[in-house]
Amino acid sequence: MLREGARQRTRLADLYWRRSVEPLPRMGLVVPKLGYRIVDRNRIKRRVREIGRSMLLPRLRQHGPELDILIRIRRPAYRAAYAELELAILEGVEAACSNT
Repeated sequence: MLREGARQRTRLADLYWRRSVEPLPRMGLVVPKLGYRIVDRNRIKRRVREIGRSMLLPRLRQHGPELDILIRIRRPAYRAAYAELELAILEGVEAACSNT
């Protein structure tokens, strides 16, 4: 998907997407080490999974096309607040939905 899909870059994450072969949207997550501790990586993974579970996937199921979305976390996301991360991801997904 990193090579084939379309991309939307935000300050905190890169979002890649393409049409899904499944009838439901799916989300994948890449959290590179970037020199941070495993505790920090696990925290950011939990936050992004929760954003996906509670906001992103329900929104795509209701309004959007069936997309496979891959979220790749960038270095500034490790220090971002939850609300800031949520806003960046949802803005990226809105851009993805408007481009498909």
